Amino acid sequence: MKAARDARSAAVVINAGSRRGAAPELAVDTLRKAGVPISAVHRVLSGADLAGTLDRALADGHDLIVVGGGDGTVSYAAGRVAGSNVVLGVLPLGTANDFARTLEIPNNLAEACATVAEGKVVDIDLGRANGEPFLNVASVGLSVAVTEALSPRLKRYIGPLAYGIATLRAYARHKPFRARLEFPEGDHEPLELEDLLQVAVGNGRHYGGGNTVSPTAGIDDHTLDIYAILAGPLREHVSIARLLKDGSFIEHDRVYHLTTRRVRLVTDQPLPVNLDGEIATTTPTDFTVQRNAVHVVVPQSSTSALFDGPGA
Repeated sequence: MKAARDARSAAVVINAGSRRGAAPELAVDTLRKAGVPISAVHRVLSGADLAGTLDRALADGHDLIVVGGGDGTVSYAAGRVAGSNVVLGVLPLGTANDFARTLEIPNNLAEACATVAEGKVVDIDLGRANGEPFLNVASVGLSVAVTEALSPRLKRYIGPLAYGIATLRAYARHKPFRARLEFPEGDHEPLELEDLLQVAVGNGRHYGGGNTVSPTAGIDDHTLDIYAILAGPLREHVSIARLLKDGSFIEHDRVYHLTTRRVRLVTDQPLPVNLDGEIATTTPTDFTVQRNAVHVVVPQSSTSALFDGPGA
């Protein structure tokens, strides 16, 4: 399939619990008017509902599944369709919508619907953490506490600003940790790190409401970007924070950065791992990249990814 108009049958799955997912009828009507061949519409309220609904949509033979929700919802859906010929359409209805930002999918609902109807199909990489999927970033440390401090009420009422408030709350309670990075393919020597604020493994380009993993990171480059931020004085973290938007923070002297295709993260005690805003596994964690695993509709003008095929 090169475009949504080539689909035989489309299913729409809307996470009604996402920040802008309470009224899915508008999205469905807009998609139908644009010529998307919708034959099933599902409104889900929980992660358990999402898993069953996606499995049912796949079993029913839809070759296009349009998912409306935040990054966690879209990542889960990507993990379900990975490795198949099913195409994923994305309606960014969450708070951060970093996956949509990476692929240049409009945040405006009408424009996102138009993208599904008129866009092109590309294939993108999918990150895996102990087998669990992530599209943007997986992380250990401060970001986990930020996720725990992000209440649905806070996200719904103040949107992306909620991340800044949650970060301040989490930073005040953060305890530094130790970690070891191991590289099974031998492309780097093992790295022992102490007094850490955060370790992150990026598959995509954006995370955290518009921050950039690194200046060269991409969701179609078949590599993972790893960065580790050392704990330290507040003034150092403020200087790092100012560089998060464009990714140049990786050049700061309290930041380690490297790229690889596979890495194992080990900590002294098991720590929770945040995958695109959802706490989904714990350390020790094996991170891998599944190349060209997911077919996604993006705007015709997007240069973020190509269609290479599974063997590329």
